[in-house]
Amino acid sequence: MSAHSALESQAVSQAAAAGVVTGTPREVLSFKLGAEEYGIDILKVQEIRGYEQPTRIANAPSFMKGVVNLRGVIVPIVDMRMRFALDEIKYDAFTVVIILNIGHRTVGIVVDSVSDVLDLRTDQIKPAPEFNGTIDSAYITGLGTVSSGDTERMLILLDIEGMMASAEMGLMDTLQ
Repeated sequence: MSAHSALESQAVSQAAAAGVVTGTPREVLSFKLGAEEYGIDILKVQEIRGYEQPTRIANAPSFMKGVVNLRGVIVPIVDMRMRFALDEIKYDAFTVVIILNIGHRTVGIVVDSVSDVLDLRTDQIKPAPEFNGTIDSAYITGLGTVSSGDTERMLILLDIEGMMASAEMGLMDTLQ
C-alpha cells in the first residue's frame, strides 16, 4: 500500500470513528429563533431552564443580557435573538435558556423555544452555503433536513462552541 493510500485509509478510519462515513446519527437539540429553526450538538447542553431576568452587567454588549447564579456558578446569558439582530425581542412562557458547557465553562443562551432532540444521519445534513448575513457562515456547520410525514423542514446547524468562544461575543477570556 502506498503512503498516500495509507493516509486515505487513516482519514477514512478517523471519519468513521467520528460517525461521518458510517452514517451514525448525530444528536442535536433543535430550537427556534423567530421563524427559523436551529440545531446544536446535544453534548454541549447541560440543561434547559425557564427564562428569568438576569442581572445586567455594565458596558456589556446589548445581546449580553447579564448573568445568573446557577447553583453557585455565575453564568453569562446571551440573547440569541439580539445576537442575530432579529426583530421583536419578546419573552413569554415558551422563552427558555439553554445552559451550555463550552470550553470548561458554563454559558446560557436565550431562545424562543426548544423543539426536540433529533437524530440526524449524514445523508440528512448538507454543507452550509456561503452568504453574508448576521450569522458568520463559519459558525454554520450545515443544514439538516427533517421529515415529518409529508413535510420537510430545514434546520440550521450551529457550531455553538466556536460562536461562543469568538472574539465578537466578548466571552473569549471567560471561555478559555
